[in-house]
Amino acid sequence: MTIDNLDPKCVWKNFYALTQIPRPSKKEWRAVEFMENFGKSLGLETIRDEVGNIIIRKPATPGMENRKGVILQGHLDMVPQNNNDVQHDWENDPVETWIDGEWVKAKGTTLGADNGLGCAVAMAVLESKDLVHGPVEALFTIDEETGMTGAKALKGGILKGDILVNLDSETEGELYVGCAGGLDTDAEFSYKSEPVSKNTLQYSIIIKGLRGGHSGMEINEGRANSNKLMARILLPLLRDLKAELISIEGGNMRNAIPREAQAVIALPKQKAGKALKCIEAAAADIKHEYAPIDPGVEVLVEETKGAKKIIPAKVALNVIKAILACPCNVDRMSLVMPGLVETSNNLAIVKSDGKKINVKTLMRGSTDSAKYALRDAIQSALELGGAKVKFSGGYSGWQPNMESDILRTMKETYKALYGKEPDVKAIHAGLECGILSTNYPHWDMISCGPTLMSPHSPDERLLIPTVEKFWNFIKEVLKNIPVK
Repeated sequence: MTIDNLDPKCVWKNFYALTQIPRPSKKEWRAVEFMENFGKSLGLETIRDEVGNIIIRKPATPGMENRKGVILQGHLDMVPQNNNDVQHDWENDPVETWIDGEWVKAKGTTLGADNGLGCAVAMAVLESKDLVHGPVEALFTIDEETGMTGAKALKGGILKGDILVNLDSETEGELYVGCAGGLDTDAEFSYKSEPVSKNTLQYSIIIKGLRGGHSGMEINEGRANSNKLMARILLPLLRDLKAELISIEGGNMRNAIPREAQAVIALPKQKAGKALKCIEAAAADIKHEYAPIDPGVEVLVEETKGAKKIIPAKVALNVIKAILACPCNVDRMSLVMPGLVETSNNLAIVKSDGKKINVKTLMRGSTDSAKYALRDAIQSALELGGAKVKFSGGYSGWQPNMESDILRTMKETYKALYGKEPDVKAIHAGLECGILSTNYPHWDMISCGPTLMSPHSPDERLLIPTVEKFWNFIKEVLKNIPVK
């Protein structure tokens, strides 16, 4: 069975269609065109704004014209991640899906259910001929995963609704009423390459097999960060054994915990044996420490040759020290909401290019003051290592409103359907709600979704039974929206 034959077919066929469209962040133009054509094919008012956000309007069904307007919102882009042994052209290849028991997965890549499934639900509402609902608008934003630029660029006054239902949460039976804000770090260590020393042997050190994952949803699980592990392995080699660093690279997305890293080093011939034993010992320690959470971690060493240039010794050592000193993972837990991460930092990308080493992070914080305190700690660590540090892409979090009308409606609806109240939570991941409310401060907002595990990694998987539960829930919510 293919996923477009799963129930409810009205949702799954739309999700399948999206899996066939390459839509990595910043290169999701095919998905934008697809969604624009989808709205027009239904004869519905369809707007494409200046940056590529799509808005589709559907009038109320008879007798529901006096209800508050609802905006169903999702994002069109997805995180492009694949395992090293999987060849995937993210600008041209579709995502290959398969069914594993109760889960839908992709073959060695991210699935794109974040947020393709939410978009598919909105599409099903738009094309349904038998749903009962008030005025509905669907908002499909671009580039959520690498800066939320679609949400930031959305102009006020275009949307007419009163209630925003964000379809980008990842646990069925939970309603989210708040999220973290974010801030990007870009650090640059400049250098002038030097010749590799004579009488050296060159080796490639590879870290792979980590689980990675979503830097908001799974940052609290203690998963290994490949950039941190690589710095840990390299420090004694550079500091004690006079290894020369030729290149270093790890991670490729700010909001994905890095799963792989690679460094190339040159070792004095007389110290190569000792260095290899040092790497072997570090690898054994790492495997032992992370066995409960990252049992697949591997540290591989391969002899190589051909490099002519190195990163100067002082610069290389300072960079490695700065990476080790830079705050990473959970920084602080919330004192207000038990179990919620207050601030965190994902040391996401490290890459040398022969002239500089770039280090990129994504920090998150529920309150701006705590986020800025973490910013200062990150800046201090990186500047002490000699980097020039810049910050960009900042956005504030979404503060909970426990007196929300849509929260009340959705709690009552869920209990009527399933015999229990949903859990009400805030999330450490960044949702577009806070940004969108800047130009629409009157909106009553909530976020929900089916159960999705390990987004932003090739382990991403969608729990099939929760999709039908979520679809039935959304249908009932639309039927019960209060009058204006």
